[in-house]
Amino acid sequence: MKSNFNAIIKDEVPVLVDFYADWCGPCKMLSPILKEVKDEMGDSLKIVKIDVDKNTELAARYQVRGVPTMILFKDGRQLWRQSGVLPKQQLLQIISQHG
Repeated sequence: MKSNFNAIIKDEVPVLVDFYADWCGPCKMLSPILKEVKDEMGDSLKIVKIDVDKNTELAARYQVRGVPTMILFKDGRQLWRQSGVLPKQQLLQIISQHG
C-alpha cells in the first residue's frame, strides 16, 4: 500500500484519505457520510480508506493519533486534515474550498 499510496495522493483530483479502524464507533458513523459525499462529487473527488491497524507505517508517517482522521491531498500536497466526524455539508464545503 505504501508505494501505491504515494502515487494515489499525487493525483490532480483531490483525494480524501480516511484513516479508520474497524473497532472505532465514530468511524462507522463517518462511513455513510463519505459515501454520500462521493456520490455527490463523483469523479471530482477520490476517497481512500486506510485501516490504521493494518497500515501502521502510513498512520505514523501522517501522525494519525486518533481515528477517524481525514486528510485531503491534491498533487501530493496536504491541504487539510481533521480528526472526528463532520456533517456531509461541512465536508463538501471544505473539499470545494480546496479543490
